[in-house]
Amino acid sequence: MSRSRKRDDAGFGRVVEFVADSVDFEPDYYNDDYLGRRVTARMRRRDADSYDAYLRELRSDSEEQAALLDALTVNVTSFFRNVEMWEALRPVLRELTSEHRRVRVWNAPCADGREPYSLSMLAHDDPDINERRLRITATDIDGAALDAAREGVYETTRTTDIGEELSPLSDPEQYVERDGDSFRVRDGIKRPISFERHDLIRDEAKSGFHLVFCRNLLIYIDTEYKRPVYDTVTGALEPGGYFVVGMTESLPRDLRGGFETVDKRRRIYRRREAGEE
Repeated sequence: MSRSRKRDDAGFGRVVEFVADSVDFEPDYYNDDYLGRRVTARMRRRDADSYDAYLRELRSDSEEQAALLDALTVNVTSFFRNVEMWEALRPVLRELTSEHRRVRVWNAPCADGREPYSLSMLAHDDPDINERRLRITATDIDGAALDAAREGVYETTRTTDIGEELSPLSDPEQYVERDGDSFRVRDGIKRPISFERHDLIRDEAKSGFHLVFCRNLLIYIDTEYKRPVYDTVTGALEPGGYFVVGMTESLPRDLRGGFETVDKRRRIYRRREAGEE
């Protein structure tokens, strides 16, 4: 591995070494607390009583390798997660769609698609937002998550109430087709969104966006890799563009001079234009 990890359990280290060598995932980018929670959850599912016992299962079972990869790459998500942020975003989208003929948005990582679909639904739901001007690029490193996002079908379960998640909308039935506990995103909501595979650390940087979402990822990224990710996502913004992070995240101190805080509590920032103070 590229650096020494701070961990006491050698068995855990061997599991992480195997992931680095055999699974399409870079554990070095993520902190040990995050990795430990995801690995332990899979161990419980497989009734493995030690890291070495779980490692034996990983080596012999390609399906468990795939299940661990899913656990490592798919974070908790929902429609309109932290609803107060979405309400604070309405005036931002009104401004952007009134000032630009085409508003380019980047959502990374997009997981199973609920965040970019939330954005498209919000734009359609607000009469003062010109949704026809939005173009949303939604990226993730997990191909299976992207396939699920493109399909746009979500199920209400014992722990997830999709109808409740969509309650911020004035009329959710305009945006999803409901069949019992199944919700399918309508084509009109899908139309402005393109889903692409992209690794924020290893892949080529993007540019030319008026709004960038990077929510609830950086809390899992190890310290030495956070700044390169911030540079990638903030560097993609046009001057005057907006940047949104998770409610428990914030801009690094050495980047704050280049941004105006639009809403501190909801973590919405605006990239300053040349000459602005």
